[in-house]
Amino acid sequence: MATLPVTKRGAEALKAELHKLKTVDRPWVINAIAEARAQGDLSENAEYDAAKDRQGFIEGRIAEIEGKLSSAQIIDPTTIDAGGKVVFASTVDLEDEDSGAQVTYQIVGEDEADLKLGRINISSPIARALIGKEIGDSVEVQAPGGAKHYEIVGVRYE
Repeated sequence: MATLPVTKRGAEALKAELHKLKTVDRPWVINAIAEARAQGDLSENAEYDAAKDRQGFIEGRIAEIEGKLSSAQIIDPTTIDAGGKVVFASTVDLEDEDSGAQVTYQIVGEDEADLKLGRINISSPIARALIGKEIGDSVEVQAPGGAKHYEIVGVRYE
């Protein structure tokens, strides 16, 4: 299985979710199934069906997270020295060449991406356009509304 890049913060979030699923959610759903079984006929027991569905989701998510963590390559952005180049986990300050508007993005793994927090997925078009570039470089990104042109005005590893 190929390794998946994930920031240190992202790995810690996955570990916290896994811990919660195993120590809180799984015991709760087991108890809910036991209570539903105690009510008798399972063929028409909506609570039992809902609890079994929830158990399937929890067990699937546990397996998914364990798989991701087993193949994760954890990257701590504070230890990166890429010589000013944009790499995974770096934070990039951009200026829109048309409007002059400034935006800041951190390039992160799939599970960490959250545009509202300025975290973009490594496989997104803008992240792919930025990787390997340096301060002062211009990049063109194909956005749904057409091509956007940005200048890289800052690269940080934090």
